[in-house]
Amino acid sequence: MRRGDKPVNIEVTEPVRVEALDLDAQGIARLAPNTEEAEQGQSGKVIFIKGALPTELVTYTITSDKARFSKAKIRQILKPAVFRAIPKCKAFGICGGCTMQHLDIRAQVAMKQRVLEDDLQHIAKIKPLEILRPMGGPEWEYRHRARLSAVNRSIKKGTVLIGFHEGKSGYVADMTACEILPKHVSDLLPEMRKLVMGLSIVDRMPQIEVAVGEPEDPSSNDPQKQKPVTALVFRNLQPLTGADEQLLRDFADQHRVWIWLQPKGIESVVPFYPKTGKLCYRLPEFDIEMPFKPTDFTQVNHMMNRALVSRAIRLLEVKETDHVLDLFCGIGNFTLPLARKVSHVLGIEGLETLTTRAKANAKHNGLESKVSFIQSDLFLSTPETIVSWGKAERWLMDPPREGAMEICRALTQLHAQSSNLLPQRIVYISCNPKTLARDVDILCHHAGYTLSSAGIVNMFPHTSHVESIAVFDRLIS
Repeated sequence: MRRGDKPVNIEVTEPVRVEALDLDAQGIARLAPNTEEAEQGQSGKVIFIKGALPTELVTYTITSDKARFSKAKIRQILKPAVFRAIPKCKAFGICGGCTMQHLDIRAQVAMKQRVLEDDLQHIAKIKPLEILRPMGGPEWEYRHRARLSAVNRSIKKGTVLIGFHEGKSGYVADMTACEILPKHVSDLLPEMRKLVMGLSIVDRMPQIEVAVGEPEDPSSNDPQKQKPVTALVFRNLQPLTGADEQLLRDFADQHRVWIWLQPKGIESVVPFYPKTGKLCYRLPEFDIEMPFKPTDFTQVNHMMNRALVSRAIRLLEVKETDHVLDLFCGIGNFTLPLARKVSHVLGIEGLETLTTRAKANAKHNGLESKVSFIQSDLFLSTPETIVSWGKAERWLMDPPREGAMEICRALTQLHAQSSNLLPQRIVYISCNPKTLARDVDILCHHAGYTLSSAGIVNMFPHTSHVESIAVFDRLIS
């Protein structure tokens, strides 16, 4: 419920049929218009019903009532949908993280594909020449990165709550397990509660960031080196006492985790105990090992990331002689695999910290001679900026949710100038279908490109997050 909404609790026994599902996984039903609405040619009131699915016949309880729509929760399911699933997580309906666990995974994928296609049609007025087959992977225990909130509830419940926030709420869900975290991390949630409760700064430890890397040495005879490396970053707003430090060391030894501390901003993150370790993920197809710090931006789903990198590079259709641009390159997730396939890759990233990490990763993989990195604010790109990058036959773009509008606009201006610097093919990785559709509109209607193909990547099962991939080819006039 949003701030300012008046809570209500109105039970409605007249059943309604659910017609659609929104991205918050709320069923959408529409009431028949009343006399006044019918006379004015208006449709009836819309009801958003939490937990309801399309095709279902349900009764409901109204929790928020407005003039044109109401919000509600299910009272009774009279006719369930054939694609209804039993949620696996005990915190489902409370935790705001996985709102689609009650929907069969195949239906989730179909819904996300429909969202992508609808946004392309309605925003860009374009249909791809080819719809790519949806990419799927592990449904559970896939999340290798997470930011857990910690809140002191000792007055009310005698404990600390550690987990994700409740749906559209500032409250932390009371959860002791999480099915999308690796099991060994999920099992740590109750143990982390006990740890934080024992600290002198129990009310000044608001956040614990989790990062899981691949085993240090999967081929080792040492069982410990065959296990995933797990780093926990504790956000300590006050200095630790000697007793606090010993509790953290004991916890690290007992649970085989690597503890980091963050006393101030993100730049203050440092390993606490043990002092050294190895956190990385690997891309075996390209013989790449990618070291990272626990607060670096990396994909949370390692298996899907491997598949995505592989598909993106195949779709680029690169040759050994090609020069390639990798925009929003981060720590080199696409840059370094590409360097195994082409003559040279230029990676461009807006953050200095990530640029530094990317250079270190290139050196770690022996690719210094085939890649170079520059720091540049890509949200301020102009035609002159693109000219300074030089000619590249292929581009790969993986922007944040804001998309790559300024780059697309700059390409439009270069197109108007008949520049020979425009790439022949662009592969665009998107985490927001609406900004992707906006950029499709610019590239295809103003910059001389066609949308050759597009499809979804189910990077975050059971959530409303829609990751997608699109391929643009320059039209030959």
